[in-house]
Amino acid sequence: MTKIAFIGAGSLEFTTALVRDILTFPRLQDATLALMDINAERLEFAEQAVRKIIAAGNYPAHVQATLNRAEALKDADVVLTTILVGSTEVWRHDIEIPKKYGVDINVGDTRGPSGIFRFLRTLPPMLEIVKDMEQLCPKAVLLNYTNPMAMLCGALQRQTFIPVTGLCHSVQGTAMMLAEWIGAPFEEITYTCAGINHQAFFLKYEWNGEDAYPLIRKAITERPEIYNQEQVRNEMFLHLDYYPTESSGHNSEYNPWFRKRPDLIEKYCTHGTGWNPGEYAYILKEYQKTEQTWKDRIRAELARELTPDDLKRGNEYAAYIINALMGGEPFGFNGNVPNTHLITNLPQGACVEVPVYVDRGGFHPIHVGDLPPQLVALIHTNVMVEEMAIEAALTGNARLVMQACLYDPLTAAVLSMDEIKTMVKEMFAQNRVYLPQFSKIDVG
Repeated sequence: MTKIAFIGAGSLEFTTALVRDILTFPRLQDATLALMDINAERLEFAEQAVRKIIAAGNYPAHVQATLNRAEALKDADVVLTTILVGSTEVWRHDIEIPKKYGVDINVGDTRGPSGIFRFLRTLPPMLEIVKDMEQLCPKAVLLNYTNPMAMLCGALQRQTFIPVTGLCHSVQGTAMMLAEWIGAPFEEITYTCAGINHQAFFLKYEWNGEDAYPLIRKAITERPEIYNQEQVRNEMFLHLDYYPTESSGHNSEYNPWFRKRPDLIEKYCTHGTGWNPGEYAYILKEYQKTEQTWKDRIRAELARELTPDDLKRGNEYAAYIINALMGGEPFGFNGNVPNTHLITNLPQGACVEVPVYVDRGGFHPIHVGDLPPQLVALIHTNVMVEEMAIEAALTGNARLVMQACLYDPLTAAVLSMDEIKTMVKEMFAQNRVYLPQFSKIDVG
């Protein structure tokens, strides 16, 4: 019997979708699902939702809901993390303080000053989780969904013997989107995708073994509705020749080209038709809305009778990975792993996102080789920002946090060095209570 621990089970959409997927695999249908959260009300809703799925599918699974992390982790085979440190009243300042200085943020959960401070707050509890795992379930695997993905995974991979990989749905989501654009059945598509989380690129994208990039370029340049759907990403493809994995709003933050002036934001980040073109503080505003309405929405969902379609497996990687780890069919996915000569022109040891095969023996990352130079020029800069942030968090070096922000492409395009230092000081002051790893906060 497999035990799967959900740390941060109050992330209800993630938890219910992952449980639904897990229980579609016969060898996992009698699993123990240990749900843990620090919010008792959210945990209760998560338990009800999971029990509803089990009942609808007539599965022999067991549910354990607890506020005690050690209880959830004890003897687990797999641990899933979907935590968020603080409410919007905590992390809204990650968005609002940079805006005061002219750095316009769309999401702020991955890199740049916003992503760095989210990382600094989130790393201490994540380190506690893996240290608990070393004692309570030392043979378990950690599958992380918490952002900022690359910085968290990169730090954890250096601090624990627990196998850690990070999962993101942007790779398969983008692959499906591109197939739809060119009219290809997705089962006829093959691809190789590599880089870093939220900044990986499709090095190959083929339809029945033939290069599909000419068809993608034709769709983008000849069909305005396709271009408008992902304006930022489409511009990046048209100039860099490889398609990036993350949405236009996210991508607009990770480079110096789209958000450094109001006219560029208006041109590229306001009128797209994709789910997130790049509006200022988009995700913050969405979270603020749901904080007022989530209880009513969940109650309505719990009252709804599930249909067979509600129990069908989705496209998240986690359930396939767990099935493979427990002896089921081996599975290939894109995961966040240490760079052990996998991408040869990115720093060794950095957290990279590459193809990985998983089976009962664990994770087997695939060698990619050199990335094209026009991609490395952008990715390497962001890798080094992340590397500085990781070292700063693990050593308590506040000045290195400031230096990481100096090299963030968007921040550097907008602000002077002194302005960046002043902004970082203000962000430290706002976050002081959440940063126990810093004995003193002095950026110089």
